[in-house]
Amino acid sequence: MELKRVESPEQIAAVAALARETWTEHYVPIIGPAQVAYMLDKFQSPEAIARQIAAEGYEYYLARDAGYLALVPDPAKKSLFLSKIYVRAERRGTGLGREMAAFAEARCAALGGGELWLTVNRNNAGSIAFYERRGFRKTGTLVTDIGGGFVMDDWRMAKNVEPADGPRQ
Repeated sequence: MELKRVESPEQIAAVAALARETWTEHYVPIIGPAQVAYMLDKFQSPEAIARQIAAEGYEYYLARDAGYLALVPDPAKKSLFLSKIYVRAERRGTGLGREMAAFAEARCAALGGGELWLTVNRNNAGSIAFYERRGFRKTGTLVTDIGGGFVMDDWRMAKNVEPADGPRQ
């Protein structure tokens, strides 16, 4: 697997297109088409992704045309937020998701270790099971008003990651 850091407008457009495809296929059955459309526009449009990269500290990575992930380092808290990890339906079960999760863990270790955490819809059983197999544990619930009359009803999941240079003393 080759992950490329997203920087160019073309890469941003590719991520937005992948988001539209994967979110529509995966989330419409869970949260409905209206909330999916709202969230794509608010969080995964080319403009939103460009803003996240330029002003909000996001690191997006693209796995060719197969998937993408987004990470948000927080050095002050010694944590890394795994904001997004999505794989096209035809590539699920091939190990790509595992490799992207391992990449996030390695990135957390390279940044000094600490907590690698994420949020996942509480009704997204397949993704929850995927994260649990990767060593994540539920640490709480989050209900977040995202505007437009919509909320995200999520589990917060996390795991501890040792720094790349060895265990902390």
